[in-house]
Amino acid sequence: MNIRQLLSIVMLTAIIAGARAQTTSNSEEKGQFSGNLLMNYQKYLRDDSIGASTKVYRENRASADAWLFMQYRIKGYQFIMRYDAFNNSPLLDPQDAYTDHGIGFWQANKVIDRLDITVGSFYDQFGSGILFRSYEQRMIGIDYAMQGIRLKYKLGDRWTLKGFAGNQKGNIKNRFGYSKQVMSGLNLEGGFDLGKGAKFGDVQVGASAVNRTLDRATMDILVSNINGYDLAERFYPKYNVYGFNGYFTYSIGDFSWNVEGNYKTPEAVLGFENKYVLKPGKVLYSSLSWGKSGIKWLSTENAPKVTEGGVEREMSAKERKAWEKSRQASIGINVQARHVDQFSFRTSPTETLLNGLISYLPSLTRQNTYRLLARYNAPGQALGEDGLQAELEIKPMKGLQITANGSYVQSLASNGKMNAAGVMQAEKLYHEMYLEFLHTTAQHDKIKWGIQRVYYNQARYEQEPEYQVVKTITPFFEWLHRMEEGRSLRIEAQYLNTPKDQGSFANMMVEFYIKKNLSVAVGDMVNVQPHRYDVMKGVIADRVLHYPTFFIGYIEKNTVFTLSYLKQQQGVNCSGGICRVEPAFSGVRFTISSNF
Repeated sequence: MNIRQLLSIVMLTAIIAGARAQTTSNSEEKGQFSGNLLMNYQKYLRDDSIGASTKVYRENRASADAWLFMQYRIKGYQFIMRYDAFNNSPLLDPQDAYTDHGIGFWQANKVIDRLDITVGSFYDQFGSGILFRSYEQRMIGIDYAMQGIRLKYKLGDRWTLKGFAGNQKGNIKNRFGYSKQVMSGLNLEGGFDLGKGAKFGDVQVGASAVNRTLDRATMDILVSNINGYDLAERFYPKYNVYGFNGYFTYSIGDFSWNVEGNYKTPEAVLGFENKYVLKPGKVLYSSLSWGKSGIKWLSTENAPKVTEGGVEREMSAKERKAWEKSRQASIGINVQARHVDQFSFRTSPTETLLNGLISYLPSLTRQNTYRLLARYNAPGQALGEDGLQAELEIKPMKGLQITANGSYVQSLASNGKMNAAGVMQAEKLYHEMYLEFLHTTAQHDKIKWGIQRVYYNQARYEQEPEYQVVKTITPFFEWLHRMEEGRSLRIEAQYLNTPKDQGSFANMMVEFYIKKNLSVAVGDMVNVQPHRYDVMKGVIADRVLHYPTFFIGYIEKNTVFTLSYLKQQQGVNCSGGICRVEPAFSGVRFTISSNF
């Protein structure tokens, strides 16, 4: 039995004993036991026409994933354990099946005066997470938990110093192991007012440093690869890489400005030509936001009369105040910009795809939720990109909200494309324009409609030279009608028009809440005007395809049950801003989510 297994048994025993003490002890300091369970079962129904024929369809036919989280607190101590189980799971590698189970997360924590001590597993981030972020997105199979020790010390009411040392959790090949590379980091952040009573605004500042040391086996792999290059391309790889950042946020009234700069010392980076190069990395990020409410722009001189019992009367003071407020407007603006240059920061330069990520570079574009609007996303490009996003939200009066969003992403000139004159120039990667109107009626119905336009450089994002630029126009509509006794009806529809990729799609869904705790939904997405590249032929049928969905959800106290039958096309799936290409899906899904 190794030390990790021994610690797991000790913690599990402590949690169970604590749970019993919670129910049997009569002391004033009882422990608190809580947790949650998430389970996902999938039955695969092979459908060769949409490409749903990977290993899980040919060999396994079904998969199950489960996460049991348990937490026990007593007398300032906190013990956490999470049991993870993967059975023929495609979560870690969508093209394969993974089976294993064990303790996926464990932690012991104690706060002593101003010092917060954590040993075991932990999630954290420095600043926005660009330099270092330890987190999970379990629905796409990633878990970047750190395993080691973390200390936090409160220097005052608004200042905190924290540091850690340890290893990142294992990758898709060994989810219950850990990386051999050692990591450590230090972060200081706090804030202060500019002038008495924040007359001149409030400032939040921070600075961080992170170090990663390679193990000997990884260094040997790098050296072996580099020695195969031409003499002019060879270099000495480094065992250690250091990352630094500084950030601040200035806020005054309705205005806020955030700036963050990140730098990484030179290390081996796998470039576009699939060769390692020795380069430093940097990321510059900034955002501006401003909002204002209570803007008077509609006349309030002639208030309408109120009809009550068939008789007209003047508004009361309270009624007039509410009417005047309903004619006031509000406005909000947010702008974000980011420059990325060779900022591939991982536990090892040999890691690829979503393995071993230390830095967090999500898409700098709108996170859409509708099925067709979310079809084309722009994953952050660690080797280089310039991105800009702006959103404007206006509420001209009560019951009406207008949202406009635009984003633009391009490559750097150094990794762009060559023009006719033989000069490298930036390549356009992504461009989205989005306009939405949301109207709430006096009967509390909600009507949403709008349009989205997307430019998506599919060849660059999906690494398939045959693919071309995809341009789409997608109008959408949603109607939500609320009824008595918690019932409601929701209808949504979208139409994505494009002659590229898989062609145009239409999608419609109807969802009905029979009770507050019981809902059903039925829908269909149809590939109404199909298009296929040569690489798709033989994988996806060259004809009109249907992707139906049937869903039923039930809530019993703290437990949610869902059962669905659906077909899903191949494409980029995103969660929390992190995206990956996934194969098609066809089958049944059953989930349980329970808190206790």
